[in-house]
Amino acid sequence: MFSPLPADYHIHTHHSGDSNAPMNEVIEASIERGLDEICFTDHLDLDYPEEYDDLPPEPFNLDIEAYREEYLKYKEKYQDKISVKFGIEIGMQPQVAQENSRIVKENDFDFVIASIHLVDRKDPFYKGFWDHASVENTFNRYFDIMLENLKLFTDYDVLGHLDYLARYVPEGDTTYSYSTFKEKIDAVLEHIIANDKGLDFNSKVLSYGMPFPNPHPDVLGRYRELGGKIITFGSDAHSPKKVASNFEVLKEMALAAGFTEYFTFNKRIPSAHKL
Repeated sequence: MFSPLPADYHIHTHHSGDSNAPMNEVIEASIERGLDEICFTDHLDLDYPEEYDDLPPEPFNLDIEAYREEYLKYKEKYQDKISVKFGIEIGMQPQVAQENSRIVKENDFDFVIASIHLVDRKDPFYKGFWDHASVENTFNRYFDIMLENLKLFTDYDVLGHLDYLARYVPEGDTTYSYSTFKEKIDAVLEHIIANDKGLDFNSKVLSYGMPFPNPHPDVLGRYRELGGKIITFGSDAHSPKKVASNFEVLKEMALAAGFTEYFTFNKRIPSAHKL
């Protein structure tokens, strides 16, 4: 069977601290969307700050054994209908880089996303993040932190939602663009290309009315121009109904950027597929 849509390689379930999605319902939604393959990538964000009252303590300390056990059950149950892979999304911070590396090394993941969700231990998802911060200065700091962490934590396959911070800028702010932060973004892209890493092309915010995904198509095009080849498609779904959301749009953007292939992973080994 050939799906017209790429495999969804960024999906969260109830094993992530910010999702209640039942794993079997996510798989069934993926089958209904006509996907041939998906990869679960539940969150591991060690040493996440404790100041956010609406979250439980250590909200992103993933129980990997429970996650694996349920994954294996449903992988077998649905094996005749869809290929389901076992992944993880690692939240990068310098003080946990060594522990993150140990966890990846000691587990049998098919796929690893490395992401930045915090800027100096502040989460841009929450109100107040921008209260005393210049948007331009914060973006510059964000990309500096990203490159620093990518040099410390190297056991990953793709960089998650490169311009994640753009999701949460103050309403109406237009500071962010590839051209404004070209030097910083190019440094990140050149680093991941030199180390044979890829990009997560992430559709999540298209569902919420943002005009561009993460990364911005200009960034994706620059990655290709610099010699980048590996892209995975991700909905960043936290509920079954969001699986492969806006993948038709994402696919056209990738083709326009010059990509003719996307990638899936098995035991950390990439395989190319025609778009």
